[in-house]
Amino acid sequence: MITLATVSPCYNEEEVLRHSVERLSALFQRMIADNLISEDSLMVFVNDGSRDRTWDIITQLHSENRFVRGINLARNVGHQNAIMAGMMTARDWADAVITIDADLQDDIECIPQMVQRFHEGYDIVYGVKVSRQADPFMKRLTAEAFYKLQGSMGVEGIANHADFRLMSRRSLDMLATYPEHNLYLRGLIPLIGLRSTTVDDVISERYAGSSKYTVRKMLKLAINGITAFSVKPMHAIFYLGIVFLLIALGIAVYVAHAWVVGTAVPGWSSLILSIWLVGGFVLISLGVLGIYIGNIYVEVKRRPLYHIQEILE
Repeated sequence: MITLATVSPCYNEEEVLRHSVERLSALFQRMIADNLISEDSLMVFVNDGSRDRTWDIITQLHSENRFVRGINLARNVGHQNAIMAGMMTARDWADAVITIDADLQDDIECIPQMVQRFHEGYDIVYGVKVSRQADPFMKRLTAEAFYKLQGSMGVEGIANHADFRLMSRRSLDMLATYPEHNLYLRGLIPLIGLRSTTVDDVISERYAGSSKYTVRKMLKLAINGITAFSVKPMHAIFYLGIVFLLIALGIAVYVAHAWVVGTAVPGWSSLILSIWLVGGFVLISLGVLGIYIGNIYVEVKRRPLYHIQEILE
């Protein structure tokens, strides 16, 4: 039997915490009875600077439920950093760690399957979404588009996998050696290279409340997921520059022809169009370069990813 820890980042999740702990506790009891995990197994909730009563509820649940432990971060550091804080802390308490969002939209019945795969010798087990009917249509559409874009950019990852996964202590120790500050765990963890597999994950609707992962946060994660692992956007700028050069040559031929045959008409349309076209290309190019320079700026400062204010053990 292994000691298992689940790690759940929490940001303003007061509406779902008690329900989630009840479901996970029942699952833990069943897995203990089936000799899959030890009685020392635990569920770790990471409070990521919540503004509601999330930490108060975690503290109360810790006093009521022997499985519950809590980590209170000093400030909001974001979903990926909160997961990292939970994993790096929990690896000292458990043989394997499963990360799962506090709303439990991921299928918790996959957890016993993940533990079985761990017993079979796999260090990393990914939960892959085989059904997203509970997600809004636009979220499903944009997610599929992002995974395809990510693949075309050469980013190594698992399609339709978010952050629901099992990692052994050995794989967590290896992850700890990566000094990344622009964290994108979905792309970083496959780089570890240890033996891995997948289980099917069916997404369900939230028990209460709404997702705290806003469109702005998802867009930021998507941009970081590409720029932190691929330089193809910078290569694309070079190729676009060649395209614009060819367009300019075509315009030059057209102007020369119009001048020779006497059909040239003075006007501002072509001039304005060219200015806007080239200007837009220049601004986009500067924006892409700015993202990469900004990421370098963040990395070289070497600031800590998070500060832990309190741990409930």
